[in-house]
Amino acid sequence: MKTMNYAIILTLGLVAVPALAQQHGKGKMKELDLNPVVVTGTGTHHRLSESPVPVEVISGNDLRKAGITNFQDAITMLSPSFSFSSTAMADYTTISGLGNERLLIMVNGHKLSGNTSGATDISRIDVSRIRRVEILKGASSSLYGSDAIGGVINIITDQPMNTVNASSTTRLAEYGQFDQNLNLNVASDKFGSYTSYNRRQANGWQLNSEAVSFSKGEVKGDPTPTRKNMSNAFYQNVFNQRFSYSPTKAWDFYVEGSYYNKENERPANIYTVTEGKKGKTYTSDKQGYDYNLKYMGYTLGAGARYMLNKSDYISLDLYNDNYETDNEYIVTNKTYTKGEEKLNQRSHYYNANLKGVFNLGAYNRLTVGTEYLNESLRNPDAFEKTDSEKKHVYTMSLYAQDEIKLPWDFRAVLGLRYVHHETFANDLSPKVTLMKKLGPVNLRASYSTGFRAPTLKELYYVKDKNNVLSIGNADLNPEKSNYYSLNAEYIHRYFTVSVTGYINKVRNLIDLIEVDPTSIPNYDSSYDGYKGYKLYSNVDKADIKGFDVSINCKPGHGLSFLAVYNYISAKDEATKLSLPRTIRHSGNFTANWFKGFNNSDLNLNLSAQIRSSRYEDAQPAAPGYAQWNFTARYTLKFLEDFTFVEPAIGVENIFNKTDRRYYGYYFSTTSPGRVYWASITLRFNK
Repeated sequence: MKTMNYAIILTLGLVAVPALAQQHGKGKMKELDLNPVVVTGTGTHHRLSESPVPVEVISGNDLRKAGITNFQDAITMLSPSFSFSSTAMADYTTISGLGNERLLIMVNGHKLSGNTSGATDISRIDVSRIRRVEILKGASSSLYGSDAIGGVINIITDQPMNTVNASSTTRLAEYGQFDQNLNLNVASDKFGSYTSYNRRQANGWQLNSEAVSFSKGEVKGDPTPTRKNMSNAFYQNVFNQRFSYSPTKAWDFYVEGSYYNKENERPANIYTVTEGKKGKTYTSDKQGYDYNLKYMGYTLGAGARYMLNKSDYISLDLYNDNYETDNEYIVTNKTYTKGEEKLNQRSHYYNANLKGVFNLGAYNRLTVGTEYLNESLRNPDAFEKTDSEKKHVYTMSLYAQDEIKLPWDFRAVLGLRYVHHETFANDLSPKVTLMKKLGPVNLRASYSTGFRAPTLKELYYVKDKNNVLSIGNADLNPEKSNYYSLNAEYIHRYFTVSVTGYINKVRNLIDLIEVDPTSIPNYDSSYDGYKGYKLYSNVDKADIKGFDVSINCKPGHGLSFLAVYNYISAKDEATKLSLPRTIRHSGNFTANWFKGFNNSDLNLNLSAQIRSSRYEDAQPAAPGYAQWNFTARYTLKFLEDFTFVEPAIGVENIFNKTDRRYYGYYFSTTSPGRVYWASITLRFNK
């Protein structure tokens, strides 16, 4: 703690002294970019104000101003549409009432595959590489295929055009939190190399030293002691490399890859070992765990683009994502020895996408393509009662989209995707969007459909947990949705105001439900003797309604503000109960002040994440909260703006908001309380 205080005092000195010395210099104010280029709404490039489909954008500059270093904070602190239901195993993402498995997360247009406990592992995303995050809400399967029922997050990474761009950022915070980012980019007219490395680690912390369990939504028994942490100690490494080559003005090629590993450190169970006639008996105190979790993933990708002219092109992208989780035993029990490792699950995702974009005269822009993907999953435990430890499924798609310029400043987007899935056969997903410009006002109306193919787990999973057998169902139908939205946007030089209302009707929701064993398809004698049975089934219809209001402004004098409010009503049509993890009211607020001096900049940022209570179907609602963060960043420039030294300090959770209910609840926030941090960035551009 003393070391942290000294670091903060030193950084304050670095910030304050030059600022005071140069406060009468001739400063130059940076402009706030309210109209960036976006690609996710249509798959083609548009200025945000010209996009026929409303897209929400978080810039990499926004993340740096707020001092954000992990992707969970990035989307929750800057977009109220997202919430996280946190447990010690994973963070479950929810967007507009729909869960993680109905949200498509992409990096540069490639799906982020691999998950743990049903949640995509967003720790694999290196925030330091982010140029912008584009968020497309609602069903988008006509362009992106399966999983895009709730929405799409597309992370666009930075590829600087400087000859040489090198940077290093080191960040220290309380609770042993350490972040190190290294970036080296080299670019010329024809060749580019983009390299990044990120190291993150932290100590674990508890929010409550007692635990409870639940039965039918009620606490079962009395609280018991636990050593389990709300956030476990961990370390992780993320490495990314991309090479690009443009031999002529017409041809572009790239190859890229990434590697990720993460290990956590969990408190161990304490075993009592007794000798008996039948051998050793192991008795656990059940206050910890038998094993730590290890994660590993790597991606490989390559692609080419051929420009037919200045705007028309044909592209081919090949992509492979591999992800694995393992159990590393930290105790010796009846089955495993301390230090032994066991495969939990291993997944492979292969994707090939051939696309062409063509301008047909001055009024039509046609996108056509075909896509093939193959997914496989190996899980020795989950598939032990089937004929193989490994399962796979393929999908083939054809898609087309026409962006049409109509008279009287109307624009339309018509899209259609045909899908052939190995399990559920064929599907058609249409999309229609209409946009009207009335001077500074944009009016948009959209209708789109979405589908989500059953996962390999939902199709083939057979696993025992606590003597309850969970079983996959090869007869599942895909989840489908109909999404309607209306948007009005007013654009001014100094501010934008946007209001969006939407309805998303989802049917055939897949859930794991208790069943009588006689109703289980292909039941055999190996299923006998279990206390209970659960079967993946199409059971629910969901009716989701909501609206968003956002105000983004820059009144001058270096000030900028962002305020966003989100209201949502997400209910099961049959029971009229809210969908699990639904938050009715949520909002975000950011205030930023920038001041430029002769050879330096000062930036102050205050941000807030405000959430009402979160509904949970299996236990009481998680309480609402408001979390405020502050960041001060000072940039010193040398050698004609080519070299930067950037110290920063910050406070997370200024008002010390925590959720200290018993371990076993779904926590509203995993924050340990008020946290101080300091960082230093060194950057060189040439």
